[in-house]
Amino acid sequence: SDLRQMLATKSVENIQFLPFLTTDANNLSWLGYGCLKGDGTVITVNAIGAALQTLYILVYLYYSPAKRPVLLQVLLLLAVVVTGYGYFSILVDTGTRLTQLGLFCSIFTITMYLSPLADLAKVIRSKSTRCLSFPLTVTTLVASSSWTLYGLQLHDPYITVPNVPGIITSLVRFWLFQRYRPEQDKPY
Repeated sequence: SDLRQMLATKSVENIQFLPFLTTDANNLSWLGYGCLKGDGTVITVNAIGAALQTLYILVYLYYSPAKRPVLLQVLLLLAVVVTGYGYFSILVDTGTRLTQLGLFCSIFTITMYLSPLADLAKVIRSKSTRCLSFPLTVTTLVASSSWTLYGLQLHDPYITVPNVPGIITSLVRFWLFQRYRPEQDKPY
């Protein structure tokens, strides 16, 4: 919906850039994990995810009136990715590479799933779910549940464990949608 809004309004007003950037970094990290592990599912899903996030970043950059901060953030992401690639391919021995990258990806994913907690506190204070996206909540629940089940099937804790917070935060958001229904919002 953010991409659709940017294209329709030809503006990035009220759209945050950081989620695009962090999701792209997350996809690229998991893509590296999938390549090391030789897991076609992880590779395919994250290659598509990274391509889409890169498209969102390019559209955001195109419509952004302040291109310099966006470019600096993209360059910082590229520096982190190149540094991470160098670290995992040069400094880490092959025996522990998959374990260390899996741990890094897990921590990064958990951080991404827990980042909306600030919005949840805002919802409780304001008693309004205006700042939450219902479609994103549904998508997060489906995606995190699917990855959790996939990780359980493979007995891969690096895939299973980081997706559990996605399930939990989605269920909390559903509860908030039920508790503070949009029709109960007071007009500003």
